[in-house]
Amino acid sequence: MAVEPAREPPGRSLVSRLRRNADTRPHFVVCGADALVYTVAEELANAGHRIRLTVIVPAELRADVPDLATLRGVRVIRADRLDERTFRSAGLAGAAALALVMPDDVVNLHAALCAQAVEPDLRLVIRMFNTGLGYGVRRLFADCAVLSDAAMAAPAFVAASLGEVAPTHVRLAGRTLYVARRADVRAEHVVCALTAADGAGRVDVLPADPAPETQRPTDLVLAEATGRPAGQTVAAQRLVRARRRRRPLRVMGRALRAALSRKLGIAVLATLVITAVSGAVLVQAEDNVNGFWKSIYVTLLTVVGSSDVELERNGVAQAAQLVLTIAGLALLPLITAAVVEGMVNARLALSSGRAAARHEDHIVVVGLGNVGTRVLRQLVDLGVQVVAIDRKADARGAKAAEQLGVPFIVGDAGREETLRAASIATSKALVVVSTDDVTNLQAALNARAVRPDLRVVLRLFDDDFARRVQTAFNIDISRSVSRLAAPAFAAAMLDRDVLATIPVDRHALLVAGVQVYAGSPLDGATLGQADRPLSVRVIGLSAAGSEWVDWAPDPRRLLAVGDRVMIVARRAGLRALVEQATPPAEPAPPDEAP
Repeated sequence: MAVEPAREPPGRSLVSRLRRNADTRPHFVVCGADALVYTVAEELANAGHRIRLTVIVPAELRADVPDLATLRGVRVIRADRLDERTFRSAGLAGAAALALVMPDDVVNLHAALCAQAVEPDLRLVIRMFNTGLGYGVRRLFADCAVLSDAAMAAPAFVAASLGEVAPTHVRLAGRTLYVARRADVRAEHVVCALTAADGAGRVDVLPADPAPETQRPTDLVLAEATGRPAGQTVAAQRLVRARRRRRPLRVMGRALRAALSRKLGIAVLATLVITAVSGAVLVQAEDNVNGFWKSIYVTLLTVVGSSDVELERNGVAQAAQLVLTIAGLALLPLITAAVVEGMVNARLALSSGRAAARHEDHIVVVGLGNVGTRVLRQLVDLGVQVVAIDRKADARGAKAAEQLGVPFIVGDAGREETLRAASIATSKALVVVSTDDVTNLQAALNARAVRPDLRVVLRLFDDDFARRVQTAFNIDISRSVSRLAAPAFAAAMLDRDVLATIPVDRHALLVAGVQVYAGSPLDGATLGQADRPLSVRVIGLSAAGSEWVDWAPDPRRLLAVGDRVMIVARRAGLRALVEQATPPAEPAPPDEAP
């Protein structure tokens, strides 16, 4: 009976192949249909690794995707369907890793299943918009990283909108982390130290937690944003303080004006004035009875249904009573109409965002797609007031805006009146992250026409176009989501689960999750053995089969197979920890004698 050859343990394919095949270049494959496929391929091609790279794209690519032929040493295959036949023709069998960055979750999942049939030990890096689906996909495949380009790009837009230099905000396992000075953060919100200065000009990166007496206020730390002032950056704190200075009576007056229309308000006011004047005349009138007037007086009161006819009064008093009765009849329906219109307008203000026009010192976010929703959540986490705009009432982030209490305007941000409805003239910044470049650029230019000094952060798909627009139109910052996300996808193929990159001084620190595999040096070791000051700092632990992250794990805890260690590390430190979490390579069998 034939014996099936032993497979490598899950998760060790890339490391072990590089060890056993040191004389050959590992093969990487990238599949995509938008700008992200080019930027990921470019990142891999320029990463300094000796690899073979194959890119699979549809026969007809979008116009905003640069020419892949300009990338040196990249093999391009055109295929409209990602199935086993396509993968075999691309040489996927024996490949080290596959990145699926198609803009459709279902297409990526189907392609991953087909790829696994061709190469079972393949390292998979999958682009997923739906985070719930991404969790299930990670459990479906043995060696898989699920990334979201929206999650990777959002911190850069958040930092730019707040006027910060670096994208220092990271959304991780349900909470937002950010880089701050130690003096600006409460001790209980510090996750780990990023830098420590010794006072003599030397700065250590990822130091061991310093003693309180040696801590310096200027040291950088990774902290948790809680939505409260102590969990905010300096820029976010300024926005919150400015918002609190608004006068409450002014806000109430604006809300009343939003609830009542101008015409109805004038009608109600005029009726009230007539009623008051007529009542005063009725009280002060003298007794002067006029026979002809009596008939008119009785007739009109009868027409309006009044039974309070007083013939003994003089004509002036009767006229005042008549006007007062008619005004009273008009006043009741006017009050009813005002109440109904006020309720309707209040509902419209909540659903369409008309009330948002009354905000000040806020940030306007245009486009509640994947990127916009992430930007929205992170800004709210930081305690910043936000107004959202999208042309679709059922946009992906509409429910999130409702849950967070964020005013939501349904309209075209390319139109000036929509921006004015969001009170763009009194806002602090405009973040335009919709998926339409034309709308994004038009919204940015219209906003600048309303307020020339407004900070504008603009999303454009083509990175070169974004740079040129930033220069030509004096836009503060133009960003390409694919350019921001590509390094994380490339790093996931080369260095495993890199969740974000944090620039600190001249260093790039990686936020990553490393899974422990059976037979590895970390299997059965304590968590403290994964922590290496100046190289790797452990910030959390997710137990096997669970998405919940323990942000204060006991360093004496014994690691088990499937545990996922959350770390902040340098690139070399991450590689070393991956080696620790991976079983050692089996020795190659000796060559048989001839």
